[in-house]
Parts: sequence; C-alpha cells; structure tokens
Amino acid sequence: MKLSRRTFLHLAAGAAALPAAPQTARAQAYPTRSVRIVVVAPAGGANDVTGRLIGQWLSEHLGQQFFIENRPGAAGSVGTEAVIRASADGYTLLIANSGHAINATLSRTLSFNFIRDIAPVASIVRVPHLMQVNQSLPVQTVPEFIAYAKASPGKIAMGSGGNGSPAHVIGEYFKLMTGADLTHVPYRGAAPAVTDLLGGQIQVAFTEMATSLGHIKSGKLRALAVTTATRSEALPDIPTLSEFIPGFEASQWLGLVAPRDTSPTIIEKLNIEINAALGDPQVKTRFADLGGMVLPGSPADFGKLIRDETEKWAKVVRAADIKVD
Repeated sequence: MKLSRRTFLHLAAGAAALPAAPQTARAQAYPTRSVRIVVVAPAGGANDVTGRLIGQWLSEHLGQQFFIENRPGAAGSVGTEAVIRASADGYTLLIANSGHAINATLSRTLSFNFIRDIAPVASIVRVPHLMQVNQSLPVQTVPEFIAYAKASPGKIAMGSGGNGSPAHVIGEYFKLMTGADLTHVPYRGAAPAVTDLLGGQIQVAFTEMATSLGHIKSGKLRALAVTTATRSEALPDIPTLSEFIPGFEASQWLGLVAPRDTSPTIIEKLNIEINAALGDPQVKTRFADLGGMVLPGSPADFGKLIRDETEKWAKVVRAADIKVD
C-alpha cells in the first residue's frame, strides 16, 4: 500500500512524539523514589539546616524521602560536580549558595560552568552577614570603625572562614568601598574565626549571622552593621552598612538547583512546594532563628539572582586580586 505524503508525515510526527510521552508521564508522577539533596558543607551550618528544613517539607508533601548528603570539600566543588554529573531526572539536587557565585571567578580549576550546567529550581533564604568587632576595639559605629582603620592602616586583623570564603570576599568588598586597610587572617571555617574574635586575636569579622548571633545577644561581641540592604528582624536595632556606605549589599543566599536538562515539569513541582514551605509560619520562624529572610520566587527569578551575583563578585575578586591556594 502506498501512503500519501500527508499520511506519511502525520504518522512520522506521531512516531517522533512517542518517546516523549513516557518521559512526560514520569515527570508528572515524580517522585516515585527517594531523592538526594547534596549540601556542600558539613552538618550544622546554614547550608545544612536549609537543606534539612526544605527536605523535610518536600518529604512530607511529595510522599517520598528527600534525604541530605553532606559533601564538603574543595570550596564546594566536590559536591557540586557530583550533582552536575548526575542524571537529570530530579533525584539528585543541590543546595546552592553565594559561594557558587564567588567560585565561578575565584577558582581556575573548575571542571564545570555553574550557570551553564545547572537548572535553577527555587531560591530559599537570604542570610545577612554581620560586621562585628571585639568589645575592646574603641569604636561603636561603622563611621568610627572606618576612621579608626584609616588612622591605623594594616593594624586591624579581619578574620574569615578561609581565602575566598563569603566572609573574606565581603570583607574585601568593604575595603574597596571604604578605603579601609585591613589585614586578612583566614581560618578553616567561620567558627574558629569567631573564637579568635572573642579572644581578641583578630578585631573584626564579616561572618554570617547564624555563626555569632548568640555572642551578639549576650554582649560578648559588638555588631556594627548587617550587610543586607534592609535591617534584620533578628537584630532590628543594628543598622545596615548601606546606611553609611551607599549601595553596599551582600549576603549569603541559598536555594535549590538541579542538573541541566531536568524536566521543567519536575522543576515546577519542586518550585511550587518550596514556595509553599516559605509561606508556612513555622518554616519562616525556623529561618528567622538563623537570622534569615525567606526568598520566594520562580526558577527564572533564582536564575537571574545567580547570574547577577556571579557578575558582582567577579568584579570584587578581580579588583581585590583574591587568590586561593
């Protein structure tokens, strides 16, 4: 039997569409088994807590276990690469953070391009960093600190969680914006930096709020400012750096991403559930305990945030000539 050209084209089009049907059905049924959320930091910090809060919500509302796998190492690139190389089926996800935007320029040995190789799912939370000083430092405000630093160039030690860490890059951003000459002292994590700040071995640090909020409230450390554009509900009396340095804004943001080419149906399902979580009073309270502010939005919104932050921190890394060992 000879087929007409129209009939042939119709059948061919139908055959071409057949493989997509099972894929669409699988995406709509997602998840049908447990899902791994990779966190590129040890247990206990803001990254880990964020992953566990969102993982618990997704487990309860999507009917499968979303479990956390902590994979620190190489400034986050070990866990990130594991997700990027995973199947784009929605069963391996990543808690992304502002460190990914910094490392895109800072690290010259990455085997991936973060923006190209991931699919943004949802932003989750923004956590301010605190500009905090040892109580013995004779300053009470940001302008006093800047004046004191300029009068004592190189004599104020600025601690951070390591070369290229968000606290380090934010500190360098502060130096570029103010002209203050601070000496950077890298530590292996924010916690030991805060310990030495308490002991007076260093005088200032720009660590994330969750690391030292208790020391601020107890009066052991003095908070001069938060780094976000708006004041934090956790410390409403503490001013923002932008109140003294126009345009200054920096923070630790966290969100969920998937490997590139993950089904838009899966991404949409996850995004809807995460935004529902961020509207839940109990979840919002848990994030507020970290000093964080929930950050709802679409996958496109989160993609724009990642691109904008990557461009912003690239300028700071290059201007400050930040290098990692």
